[in-house]
Amino acid sequence: MGQALWRLPPRQQQQLQEELVDRLADQGGGKREQVRDGGPQRRVPQHCYGPDIYQLLRARRAGKEQRGFIDLEMLPPELGITILSYLNATDLCLAGCVWQDLGNDEYLWQGLCKSTWGHCSIYKRRLPAGFSYRRLYLQLDEGSLTFNANPQEGISYFMSKGILVDHPTELAKFIFYTRRLNWKMLRIYLDERRDVLDELVTLHNFSNQFLPNALRDFFRHIHAPEERGEYLETLITKFSHRFCTCNPGLVQELGLSPDAVYVLCYSLILLSIDLTSPHVKNKMSKREFIRNTRRAAHNVSDDFVGHLYDNIYLIGHVAA
Repeated sequence: MGQALWRLPPRQQQQLQEELVDRLADQGGGKREQVRDGGPQRRVPQHCYGPDIYQLLRARRAGKEQRGFIDLEMLPPELGITILSYLNATDLCLAGCVWQDLGNDEYLWQGLCKSTWGHCSIYKRRLPAGFSYRRLYLQLDEGSLTFNANPQEGISYFMSKGILVDHPTELAKFIFYTRRLNWKMLRIYLDERRDVLDELVTLHNFSNQFLPNALRDFFRHIHAPEERGEYLETLITKFSHRFCTCNPGLVQELGLSPDAVYVLCYSLILLSIDLTSPHVKNKMSKREFIRNTRRAAHNVSDDFVGHLYDNIYLIGHVAA
């Protein structure tokens, strides 16, 4: 695990080796070295900010004989948090046995909790004496794994531990700012809890976004179902109203309405399937897309519909 921290690109490895050679050559000779051919003196480059990489490598080499890993306390806090954020709860516990004082650093565990689960009801409460963010991290990880197996049991676990309260807004914020939940299980949960879905939609801000890009952003957080049905219609309806609410000026300028945005969204989904599916041999042309869309959305201009086609053609599926 510790060795993986120092896997650098070849060019950086070469630069690091050259610097180490210069450092080793200067040991015992001061900061200046007289060139043998009588040339100008050379000053060893000095680092003004951040940890000295040479000293870190020396400490790692010395520590390798004792423990085998470098102490994360010697790294900048931002780098340490970034490294540990890629580990799951089991690896973090193992890391706490390797790196000194890691398991007792509450600020570190607090940062890991809030960077992975951005919103929890417990964050807003006054925490009792002796509260452990490490214990909270393990509970959040356990609850997320439970949710990914059974959404209802996962939410019940969070509530039983006092991490969440049973309120649609709190649950929606937890889902919106969390990156550990399985999207398939999340889709099942939102289909059952429409009140949470309503609050989750209001957390999206589509201001000044082009319609296909906003739809991609929406489906990135709330994944579309694999088949057409009532749930997909509900998602597009809620998105259409939210998009119009976030863009009142655009709605007035282009003469859009929630119903018109609804039609355009369906057209974009069908166009995405048509252009990206290998099973469709005769792809829809731009002229055909404009003609078919204008039949359903009369107030939308040809130029705007043409820009929609170009976006799908160049960027890809809106619900991928």
